[in-house]
Amino acid sequence: MKIAILSPVTWRTPPLKYGPWEQVASNIAEGLVEKGFEVTLFATGNSVTKGKLSSICERPCAEDSSIDPKVAECLHISHLMEQADNFDIIHNNFDFLPLTYSRLIKTPMVTTIHGFSSPKIIPVYKKYNNSSHYVSISNSDRNPELDYTVTVYNGININEFIFNLEPEDYLLFFGRIHTEKGTYEAIEIAKKTKRKLIISGLIQDQEYFNQKVQPYINNDDIVYVGNSGPKDRLILLSKACALLHPIGFPEPFGLSVVEAMACGTPVIAFNLGSMPELILHEKTGFLVSDTDEAIEAVNNISSINRYQCTEWASSMFSRQKMIEGYLKVYNRILG
Repeated sequence: MKIAILSPVTWRTPPLKYGPWEQVASNIAEGLVEKGFEVTLFATGNSVTKGKLSSICERPCAEDSSIDPKVAECLHISHLMEQADNFDIIHNNFDFLPLTYSRLIKTPMVTTIHGFSSPKIIPVYKKYNNSSHYVSISNSDRNPELDYTVTVYNGININEFIFNLEPEDYLLFFGRIHTEKGTYEAIEIAKKTKRKLIISGLIQDQEYFNQKVQPYINNDDIVYVGNSGPKDRLILLSKACALLHPIGFPEPFGLSVVEAMACGTPVIAFNLGSMPELILHEKTGFLVSDTDEAIEAVNNISSINRYQCTEWASSMFSRQKMIEGYLKVYNRILG
């Protein structure tokens, strides 16, 4: 089976720092290569894979202001579609735009829907509903107007993560600095529990950062360490006593949640979106409804067995389990 994995070109695959879609595309590609399949990863020219790399965009458009993102996207997607006949299946991790080619090629396409950036993009998914194969990354993120082949949870390479039984006494916020991710709420929780908070993430909303986050950063109890790469991420996640995930939107998945649990670190999350699918309440963390409940959860964090966190992550969100799920999808489509 010859498989084409289409990754975005916003960031490198896998990303040097931020880039969840690129990270998942990499995990899929590398997992399939390990299974012995012939895989071509379509990504930026500086991407890394054990399979074959094919690129038309040398650098990620988020890292080079001279690149027009729409131009890069058009060139990138067409680069794959013009050689679609070379593959048995195309796995699209690049949102809705590749769907517009799906009826112009013979090769079947699987599209992992990593979330809906806006309701305005749903008409494209609806148009190709009957001729495409959609995979959801959580049951909570299914649109009732679309048909789905199956839900396949995002998987991580468990072997890359460090289990730590004796964490340090700090809370961690790891994610985009944005109102919907709850950075300010994490600060509020830390302040009221008198715990140190380390914040790591890409500043996606500069005004929000300036007004709601930066005034509290003092390099003492509230510390911002920037947008961390994989090595720093592992250290931060494994040494934290808990990950705070006070989201304000129905998040489709949440890689940092799974990555934290893989390190044995429990997660305190607002009970929205996919969180009930990712976290076992009172076993691998706490599902809470507001900051008051989160404060109570922080005070009870020692009741969580860190071994159970990593066992849960390994059993439910491993790269191997994800690959098995996608292979079932591919085989069902190809008969």
